[in-house]
Amino acid sequence: MTVVTLPMPDRRLETYRMREPVVWTRPPSPPASRVAYAAAHVVADPLAAHSPGSPTALDWDATLRFRRHLWSYGLRVADAMDTSQRNMGLDWTATRELIRRSAAAARDFGDPADLLACGAGTDHLSEAATMEEVVAGYLEQIETVQDAGARVVVMASRQLARLARGPEDYHKVYATLLARADRPVILHWLGEMFDPALAGYWGSRDLETATEAFLALIHDNAARVDGVKVSLLDAGHEVRLRERLPGGVRLYTGDDFNYPELIAGGSHALLGVFDPIAPAAAAALRALDDGDRERLASVLAPTVPLARKIFETPTYHYKTGIVLLAWLAGHQDAFVMVNGAHSARSILHLAEVFRLADQAGLLPDPGLAAARMRALLVTAGVTA
Repeated sequence: MTVVTLPMPDRRLETYRMREPVVWTRPPSPPASRVAYAAAHVVADPLAAHSPGSPTALDWDATLRFRRHLWSYGLRVADAMDTSQRNMGLDWTATRELIRRSAAAARDFGDPADLLACGAGTDHLSEAATMEEVVAGYLEQIETVQDAGARVVVMASRQLARLARGPEDYHKVYATLLARADRPVILHWLGEMFDPALAGYWGSRDLETATEAFLALIHDNAARVDGVKVSLLDAGHEVRLRERLPGGVRLYTGDDFNYPELIAGGSHALLGVFDPIAPAAAAALRALDDGDRERLASVLAPTVPLARKIFETPTYHYKTGIVLLAWLAGHQDAFVMVNGAHSARSILHLAEVFRLADQAGLLPDPGLAAARMRALLVTAGVTA
């Protein structure tokens, strides 16, 4: 049995005994009952400078290897989105290259339009001063995604949130973008817990008023919308929204707290938490295909405490826990992040992420995970 000494909130040190590893079986085919995207993180070049504001430097081999890992479990990949540190360090130069390289890698598994959805936004125009500039910025990024052959995810725009005077401005901008898309897109409603700069998106800080504006846009453009990705961490609101969508428009849950019941109830998935729990997510979706909802619930239940820890307040730092787990699971060689974001969570937080991931059976090599966790703990003075 593998043992690790972990720090506790009361300053005690606890001897933690790891479980036997779980052997997850790769499904023979992608899930049939739900469309499921894992929002993927990027792997930073461990020997590059990653101070805040520095140019992005990625380990491309490891970044693409992780996407192949997700595809191998039958999941689709959502790329160049907030899990990839958009608006939190991943610059547009690297984002363009990420989209291009991920689409090329997807071709080894099938059609990139089916397997890959990439974010298009306006983060390369931080000083945009007019709505026309916002539209032009969006269209530049949409063209990049389309040229690569991937599906477009229209991301929420900080610049639009700053400039828009009300719902009509959002409607006008998005209608223009949808008219220029070469295939139906995914619209992303990212809540302010993930990005405080997006408070009041769709033209109101009142949730129900914003929802009505959002629905009006979708109903007016239903043929151009594949689905909506909702990241508000409000399960009741998501269910109500799902019930009011036009026929043929999917609801992709982005609720990393309540995903088991939302998926069981009819939502599709586009989730950051599917990055670290991909083997369990694939097994759960396979159970749903087989009509075994009890199995779906039992497989995902141990992952929920882990997800709630990773995405705890401040939620926008969730990427740190996701990258930690990729390192502990052996998907990358270093715990280093773009923009220095690996320092965004405390050692107590990271120790609990380690514990919960082990309990969920998501550390395939306990010896490797333990050795790496001990090395990290030494930097905090935990040497027992």
